[in-house]
Amino acid sequence: MESPRCPACGALVASGESECPSCHLAADLFQPVREAAGDVAAADPAYVRTVAELLATVDLSQPVSPAAEPARGLLSRPPRFPALGVAEAAPPPKVPAGGELLSPLRNLPALPAPPTAVEMRRRIEEYFAIGRRLGLDFTDFEARANAARLVDDTASMEVLSREMFVHVSSALAEEYESALARRNELAQLVRTGSADVELAAIQRAVATGDLVGAQRRLAHVRDELGRVEEEWQVGRILVTECELLAATVRELGGDPTPALGPLEEGRRLIARGQRKAGEDLLARAAVAVWTVLQPRFLEDLHRMRDRLSEFRGSGVEVAPALAELRIVAVALRERNFAEAIVAYRRLRAFVDRTSVPGDDGTTVPVGGIELRSVPPA
Repeated sequence: MESPRCPACGALVASGESECPSCHLAADLFQPVREAAGDVAAADPAYVRTVAELLATVDLSQPVSPAAEPARGLLSRPPRFPALGVAEAAPPPKVPAGGELLSPLRNLPALPAPPTAVEMRRRIEEYFAIGRRLGLDFTDFEARANAARLVDDTASMEVLSREMFVHVSSALAEEYESALARRNELAQLVRTGSADVELAAIQRAVATGDLVGAQRRLAHVRDELGRVEEEWQVGRILVTECELLAATVRELGGDPTPALGPLEEGRRLIARGQRKAGEDLLARAAVAVWTVLQPRFLEDLHRMRDRLSEFRGSGVEVAPALAELRIVAVALRERNFAEAIVAYRRLRAFVDRTSVPGDDGTTVPVGGIELRSVPPA
């Protein structure tokens, strides 16, 4: 009898092994992962049917049929990912795959030595040029520079030069911090060697007051980071999706550890430049984490379904929540777990902040939780 294969990485797994020897996915998750990924022929996974039934019991006007759209395997559709506005789900920074986390600029550069009048004017023009590239508002500086030039006021030009130096330095520091944040995020997944060289050079340029050189190198950094982001976008999306799912498991009192092996192995493959293999494994890693999340997720949806039914019976407007629940249902049918979780979080926020209105300010029990209502004015 042929040994079973891991549904995440495809490695052969000897009978009796507790996990995949390659990606370390727990063996007891093999079958759930196959089903969740659409590898097992079925009209729809059980969780899709369950969510559709939950929605139908709350939204009697628009029941959702689980057969409204054919089920599709996760890897049969192009990667798609919604914007994640859930900062609370972000995990703590990991040891980066692409090198050490770089440090921000510690201090503003020292002011250069007082230049000659000619040099001072040249520096002011350079500061104006940098300001234009950075989109800074130098209207006041321009008016003061024109006035000083008309009467050849060297003292005013020197004051202007110092103020512009501080202003431009501060703006460059902000640009540097923004680029550094992008680099450190990317370094969690891939190597950013070229950008790192430029960022180190920016540190040196700023320290010596070379603002022109610093701005030029910042432009190179932005271009390089943009190229890397575009090249590795799918991998970054999949890693974020897995981390979002794992964070939700923890929030609901579970432990995603048995399903995290493929995530770490996918990170490792991408860090080594094996993009296609890494992306395929990360896609399966998301399914693996979902299989751990699924029972707790459905249990919480049952809780919220009950709350919504009570809200509706008390005259509370539940249309926004129903819209989110419909998104959950459709996203799960498409195996888009990240979109389902984002909608679920919005639904949970609505349910947890909503109370049943009373007419005397008394406490009204809703879904086993005491909620204080506010009497009408």
